[in-house]
Amino acid sequence: MRFEIRAEPIDVVALSRGLANAHAGASIGFEGWVRDHNEGRAVIRLDYQAYAPLAQAEGQRILGEAQQRFAIVEAQCVHRVGALTIGDLAVWVGVSAAHRGAAFDACRYIIDEVKKRVPIWKNEHYADGESGWLHPDNTPVDQSKD
Repeated sequence: MRFEIRAEPIDVVALSRGLANAHAGASIGFEGWVRDHNEGRAVIRLDYQAYAPLAQAEGQRILGEAQQRFAIVEAQCVHRVGALTIGDLAVWVGVSAAHRGAAFDACRYIIDEVKKRVPIWKNEHYADGESGWLHPDNTPVDQSKD
């Protein structure tokens, strides 16, 4: 089980190989991409920041919880930080399990908890020149001009 914060692009193919296990009969992956809109506003790019030591500790805790709650074999999550453009992969979760139900359930649990609890902040840059910071539960915490 591994949680990682990184500035480099996420290599889904390489990470997915880490889910392989003789006990696993299913593998589920989730990809979260940067989209061009949020709450009715046109988004042109995002900047992610994290307090890496705390983010990694909380991410590891979430993976451990998933392992305890669901019958999974392996789980990984990687979240990007830095400047990302529309279409970039921002977060990836991969889970393997003996059966698909546990893999689906654990994958959803992991991404939902990461979005709620891990201290990663997103600064959305809008087409109108404004930007807005969102904290882990996606509540705006600051609105400012670019």
